[in-house]
Amino acid sequence: MAITRTGAVLTALVAVSVLGLSACSQSSGTTESTTAATSAPTASAALPAPFDGDPLKVALVRQSGAGDYFEAWGAGAQAQAAFANIDLQVTDARNDNAKHASDLEQAIASKPDAIIVDHGQTDTLQPLITEAVDAGIPIIVYDLALTDSEGVITSSQSDESMASGVLDQLIDDVGDGAKVGYVSAEGFAALDRRAVVWNDYVAEHNLDVLFSTGKVSESTATDNIPLVDAALKQNPDVQAIFAPYDEITKGTVQAVIQNNLQDKVKVYGIDISNADIEVMTADGSPWVATSATDPAAVGAGVVRALALSLAGELDETDVQFPAKTITQQFLADNSVTNVTELRAAEPSLELSDTLVTDWLPAVSE
Repeated sequence: MAITRTGAVLTALVAVSVLGLSACSQSSGTTESTTAATSAPTASAALPAPFDGDPLKVALVRQSGAGDYFEAWGAGAQAQAAFANIDLQVTDARNDNAKHASDLEQAIASKPDAIIVDHGQTDTLQPLITEAVDAGIPIIVYDLALTDSEGVITSSQSDESMASGVLDQLIDDVGDGAKVGYVSAEGFAALDRRAVVWNDYVAEHNLDVLFSTGKVSESTATDNIPLVDAALKQNPDVQAIFAPYDEITKGTVQAVIQNNLQDKVKVYGIDISNADIEVMTADGSPWVATSATDPAAVGAGVVRALALSLAGELDETDVQFPAKTITQQFLADNSVTNVTELRAAEPSLELSDTLVTDWLPAVSE
């Protein structure tokens, strides 16, 4: 039986939901020692100190490892760590901010060779990060806003370029003065930085914001469907929706389809994964553009930044990873169905020239 246009997108979204549930069920929230199998390139020089002896113990303290982006990010970090002779000890707080702080407190107490903090809330983590610095533990944070970054390497996607790139596409598609919706959440560093760009575009292009809603949770995609559904029922004349995090984007897409508005409403997201590409390329999908890094490449890049710092070879203290705007049309024109094919079509996503040296080439899962 032929799949209808709406059915094609819903089929892709159901597959995404199954993947999300599987990811959650596999994450116990406990500490694990991970060693990733990888087809890494061969280094042209031997590992320097302190990587040339026993594996370094590095704690990766994650706010959440659930969702396609975070799964890929973690896999990339693990693959790069294994190549660099790092024993990566991973904890996942599953979006529980109190547990995230507790995980970091325990990591500090274990006296690792270094700590990576992935996302989190400033008010709960800043005192502990300062404590780690005072204890002489090297630390790098990813997508975490700090009030005091002294002694810390900060890293992030370039959220300004990500948001501006996809919002430029939105303006090209629907024009100044368009009726728009916004689906996001506050209190998360990356989303807060993207919100600043959104507000600038709203003012500069006289956008008519009909609704603002959204949340981040343990089941972000699912939990945003009823929020966007309610907003669409009250504002069916909306032309475009900016949903700047792929789990939120997927929930937004499903709500648009449930309201049979996929031919009228364009959805603009941020981030990319195999599941995201499946949704974007499904026949009739309203998700027309996203701005993204390759999450596996970024996870690997964060580990490389830390490794170069430990080897005394990193001068910068703030690392940003560049993004690309990827349209639905680009995916179709290049027959892209997964991230591997996307890397081939857009090689800059691999970050193969970013934070690399003769003993530390770029590795991703």
